[in-house]
Amino acid sequence: MAAWRAVAARDNADWCDLVGRAHGLAGARDADAWSVPRRSPQWYPDAVTLRPHVDAARLLARIDAGPGASVKDSFADLDLAPHGFRVLFAAEWIHRPPAAPPGASLVEPPGAGPTALAPVTSARGLADWSAAHGSEVLRRPALLADPRVTILARHAADGAVTAGAVLTDGGPAVGVSNVFAADGDLARVWRGVVAACPDRPLVGYESGGGLPPAEEAGFRRIGPLRVWLRPDHHRGPDPATG
Repeated sequence: MAAWRAVAARDNADWCDLVGRAHGLAGARDADAWSVPRRSPQWYPDAVTLRPHVDAARLLARIDAGPGASVKDSFADLDLAPHGFRVLFAAEWIHRPPAAPPGASLVEPPGAGPTALAPVTSARGLADWSAAHGSEVLRRPALLADPRVTILARHAADGAVTAGAVLTDGGPAVGVSNVFAADGDLARVWRGVVAACPDRPLVGYESGGGLPPAEEAGFRRIGPLRVWLRPDHHRGPDPATG
């Protein structure tokens, strides 16, 4: 499980880097962490640790550590309180082994089954997905064109997007993020994610009420993480959820 936790952290850093670059912000990476030198897009951290026991002062020197800064503490072992940060939320890394042998498929044709999720392939589809998701952060053509990224949506009979998720495939596992359901049935979305990528291990993270639906789909907790935020008292907290 420790190995999968490190894989999940690296995958999440890859995803944060993809989002940052889609917004014109290049990240840097070494054995300790991934980071960006100026403020990341909304809901995304300015740094993600990649191993335990990273030196906090050196990590913060890599980012704009002023008000509004956020750090994903992938191994829940940093103490950033002396630097003016507070824990915004705690979560759990999760992992699911492959649901089927290599080459097998559990995919239901789009619209054919209760869990089916279909890839978003057009700018219009991405706009509809972003509206349903409630954020414009991922409405970037560079993400839609990147072969590592698959943005999934479920549609109602009238074509409206009712649920979705993002898959990132850049290593030994496929990362799952941005899972949402307008009808609140997150378990159905997680089952759709598994069906869309049955022969690969999956990793991601969830917190609070988002954990049980993932666990219903066969995911298991593999270790805690925390997101630290340096509050901006002028505009209030800005959650880092990427």
